Amino acid sequence: MEGAEEKKKKIPAVPEILKKKRKNFAELKIKRLRKKFAQKMLRKARRKLIYEKAKHYHKEYRQMKSGNFYVSAEPKLAFVIRIRGINGVSPKIFNGTFVKLNKASINMLRIVKPYIPRGYPNLKSVNELIYKHGYGKINKKQIALTDNALITRSLGKYGIICMEDLIHEIYTVGKRGMKKKTTHFVEGGDAGNREDQINRLIRRMN
Repeated sequence: MEGAEEKKKKIPAVPEILKKKRKNFAELKIKRLRKKFAQKMLRKARRKLIYEKAKHYHKEYRQMKSGNFYVSAEPKLAFVIRIRGINGVSPKIFNGTFVKLNKASINMLRIVKPYIPRGYPNLKSVNELIYKHGYGKINKKQIALTDNALITRSLGKYGIICMEDLIHEIYTVGKRGMKKKTTHFVEGGDAGNREDQINRLIRRMN
């Protein structure tokens, strides 16, 4: 019995360095769990915020359609599509962009009128263009807009955290198989100011 007791007493104690490692590991695990929980709660809060924003925008769009929301008589947003190349210039045929209309931009659009159709996109067209073909330039790289997290990282400082924010900002102009390409729209071609008819051209290109 005495020999057995002596043997038990001789069992080496857990080294201090191992105890410290176990303690550090336990603390790190707790930190990771807390961080994971915080991220989960943040995602949940963000989803709720995005839902509320989408709900608010939908109500605003309905009011605009029914005439209960002030809308400027003059269109403020145009969608411009390049349908004809220029010698010596990089050919970016069928590239389109949204343009805020003002005196300066209208004058510039007049200069390139033979090369572009332009018009006033409706909400459906803006939605389709952003969701199907929208991309952003991040660190000089062209990246498709497929993730709200991407929008939040790039535009969160302006209060734009999701696709619905982006669509609303563009559509409301917020603060923050083709025919002959050289023929003007009024002559039966594609170039020039199409006004609301730009939406038909967008449908054909989607």
